[in-house]
Amino acid sequence: MAPADISPQLAQLLDAAARLCAATASEAILLLVDQRLDWEQVRRLTGTVTVLVAADDEADLAGTTDHGLKKMPLDVAGLPVHERLAQALLECVADEMIAPEAAVVAVYSGFEAGTIDSVSLLKLEEHLGQLTSRDLRNLETKVPLETLKLVVDLAVEIGREGREGKPVGTLFVVGDARKVLQASHAAGFDPVRGYSRSERRLTDPRVREGIKEIAQLDGAFVIGSDATVEGAARYIDASAENVSVAKGLGARHWAAAAVTRRTKSVAVAVSETSGTVRIFQNGEVVLRIEPFRRAMKWKDFEYEPPGSE
Repeated sequence: MAPADISPQLAQLLDAAARLCAATASEAILLLVDQRLDWEQVRRLTGTVTVLVAADDEADLAGTTDHGLKKMPLDVAGLPVHERLAQALLECVADEMIAPEAAVVAVYSGFEAGTIDSVSLLKLEEHLGQLTSRDLRNLETKVPLETLKLVVDLAVEIGREGREGKPVGTLFVVGDARKVLQASHAAGFDPVRGYSRSERRLTDPRVREGIKEIAQLDGAFVIGSDATVEGAARYIDASAENVSVAKGLGARHWAAAAVTRRTKSVAVAVSETSGTVRIFQNGEVVLRIEPFRRAMKWKDFEYEPPGSE
């Protein structure tokens, strides 16, 4: 298919994006497209600025590199535009196209599908580095928010820091602990057995440090709704029938999908290869968090009750 001509509106937006990029010392322009464009004209309109082109269809990216543009294939078709932008930024950081603390000018279809009509300045530390409490509240689970936050924070630290300079992957299964224990078995030595409940609670910083030490062991941690570690180094027995995970994810993620499909738990899996944290519920990934070099910041939404003025 022949590339689409650059409309006068898009030409103005690209020119504005290039000028905004220079004025804010942004690292790149991110162009989110759903059709192949005239890349030679895109290059001419953006000058020497680094341009990242993201699309779900590989065919839409044909010819980008011939004109000095960087391409980023995605697999998030059908998701809201802000999630597509977030995923594109995550992939660009993972492929070291941009730095985790960079600022990027995004050009995308914000209002009308198929028509590029919006320009935004995105600061990655703010856009991707802050996980909001609402993200976890959106999970339909009986696990208390504070427990989820504790586990997610711990998982992100493990993904970012590893242990003794080596990457570490692990799995936390939170909530519905009785059924999760029934759907798993001890791999052998359980390092938390014999300790009192107060000595196994993640609210204690010493317990969290201890978990980091033993996260290198095979198997999953089973965490109760009250943030107590009910078991460690456990193999998940739940059937993976009718469960699917993204290509490239291994046994740990299959186990996370399987156990959350069979129980009312939430699983938090840390990838050993990338440190990426994925949160599973009902057999599917519902949140993904990248291990940025700086600590993740929690941000609560301000809420003012009606009639308070």
